[in-house]
Amino acid sequence: MRLILIGSEYAGKTTLANAITAWLKETTGGGRTFHDHFTIPPAELPEAEQEEFLRMSPELQAMYQRYSQEYHLLPSFYADPDHMLVGFHIEEAVYAPLYYSYGDSDDFSAAARAMEKRILEQAPDTVLILLKASPEVIAKRMRETPHKHQVLREKDIEHVLQRFEEEYEQSLLDRKFVIDSTSATAEETLAEFVARIDPFLSQSDRLRMMTHQALQQNEEFFELPTGL
Repeated sequence: MRLILIGSEYAGKTTLANAITAWLKETTGGGRTFHDHFTIPPAELPEAEQEEFLRMSPELQAMYQRYSQEYHLLPSFYADPDHMLVGFHIEEAVYAPLYYSYGDSDDFSAAARAMEKRILEQAPDTVLILLKASPEVIAKRMRETPHKHQVLREKDIEHVLQRFEEEYEQSLLDRKFVIDSTSATAEETLAEFVARIDPFLSQSDRLRMMTHQALQQNEEFFELPTGL
């Protein structure tokens, strides 16, 4: 399963990504975690190194972003049965002109379409998912559960939501759908994902699920009673 999950900060991408990872483990027995390191500063770095990253020049930050995106397009990633990215190239197209101080929207939109041509060459089964929420809910989540290195600014919420919609609509990835998390719980959002992804599952995905289900049933059948 190849997924790119995009959307504004506070739309619930990481929550859904973790839920999908757990769902994949439950239904296929495996599945790697999402690659969620395309926001500045990269969240996987220790706090001190995140601070150092923020002090880097825009040119160096841009170089890192180029490296990170190119790295995650390597054939070795697509050799795995699952390759799932959060934000990736579209997040940069939205955030870089606003917050990262390098490039402009037209440059990044063009770069995003070029990236998608390469993705389609390697993995035409890639599914693009836009996760969104209303401006009011995004603002409420920002106030109630603020992120340590928040990128989004409250004054920009409507503009950022619109930009993600624009990049989603312009994307060359034609296997795509939108999930609105405005009034949905995390469980309901996952349930909608499971229903919406079903038409896009490959024969390999379905075979993995059937095989895992059969193995689980066999394990339950041959499980010895406790106390023997």
